[in-house]
Amino acid sequence: MKADKSKFYPWIVVMLLWVVALLNYMDRQMLSTMQMSIGLTIEPVKDPVNFGRLMAIFLWIYGLMSPVSGAIADRLSRKWLIVASLGVWSAVTYLMSFCTTFNQIYWLRALMGVSEALYIPAALSLIADYFTGRGRSLAIGIHMTGLYAGQALGGFGATVAHNFSWQATFHWFGVIGVAYAFVLALALKDIRRETPVKEKTGKTENANVLKSFALIFSNIAFWVILFFFASSSLPGWATKNWLPTLFAESLHITPQEAGPLATITIAVSSFIGVMFGGSLSDRWVLRNLRGRIYTSAIGLAMMVPALVLIGIGHNIYAAIGAGLFFGLGYGMFDTNNMPILCQFVPTRLRASAYGVMNMTGVFAGALVTSLLGNWAKAGNLGLGFALMAVVLFVALTLQLTLLKPTTDNME
Repeated sequence: MKADKSKFYPWIVVMLLWVVALLNYMDRQMLSTMQMSIGLTIEPVKDPVNFGRLMAIFLWIYGLMSPVSGAIADRLSRKWLIVASLGVWSAVTYLMSFCTTFNQIYWLRALMGVSEALYIPAALSLIADYFTGRGRSLAIGIHMTGLYAGQALGGFGATVAHNFSWQATFHWFGVIGVAYAFVLALALKDIRRETPVKEKTGKTENANVLKSFALIFSNIAFWVILFFFASSSLPGWATKNWLPTLFAESLHITPQEAGPLATITIAVSSFIGVMFGGSLSDRWVLRNLRGRIYTSAIGLAMMVPALVLIGIGHNIYAAIGAGLFFGLGYGMFDTNNMPILCQFVPTRLRASAYGVMNMTGVFAGALVTSLLGNWAKAGNLGLGFALMAVVLFVALTLQLTLLKPTTDNME
């Protein structure tokens, strides 16, 4: 299907997908806040081990499916893939309201991992193709704020469940998602991609999945991008899962105070970083092809001292300042990942490449979450945060040294 040629339609696409991004993170996040509410009805959920299994199955399935979903998005209509993805995970959310056993929730959570993994590679690839010139980083950044908003709203799942019920919470958010899938089916349009170059056999290059991934992994620049993406995922997941605990311990405040302090500080500053970094990158790349890389590098460079201060600081003002500095840098970095990938990977392989990145980031997050748990038990959680700055510094060095694009949009 040909895309709408109007000047404003690409931004309509961003707004349509912003809502999907919000629902993507909100639906997955709600369960993490409703353990006690669900446990009153389904007692095994109260067990921390069982609840950990619920969280882990989603991450493992989501991570393993990401490269597969990217390969699918490079070959099928991204519009219908996005619509189907939203429809399925929303239906899963709706079905969770009828669960009466732990196994029912467990397998639905696994199915949610499959369906949600189909979204991000397809969505970012679609936005990148709509914005081939100025505006790409800003457009992707605005879309990413939908993920931040969904994560924040998902945190209120327990509040909604307390005022109504956990069944009603899943029920109505599932209904909203399914209804929006119909809206998306009518309003969203894919953009025609350039036909892949044919091989001697007459088959297109992207017809062979293994060959496509071989082309991606033979690209040295992709390995550099993959490394700094995974490196940033370490503190990215660490702040989501362990920063409230660290603030409670280092600042000697209650968990009720530490939770909002950590999440709101990072969320607000990341939003500002995304908007500023996206606009700066889009302007800078017009004067210098490495402008996106430099903008991303500034974000990484800000995260390095912020992590050290977060890790060793014991003053609330220093903690807030470090959190704001980290979030600002993370936003500037986050909004430029796909635009930088577009400089080194052709459009027909971008969803596959981002799927690999997404898998690596999720697995890095799972690793650091477990590792920091051991460090926290030993009383060294702050040191763990500080040491992540070393990994980021290595990533920053490789990024500035090895990434030298020759175009802003590889065909």
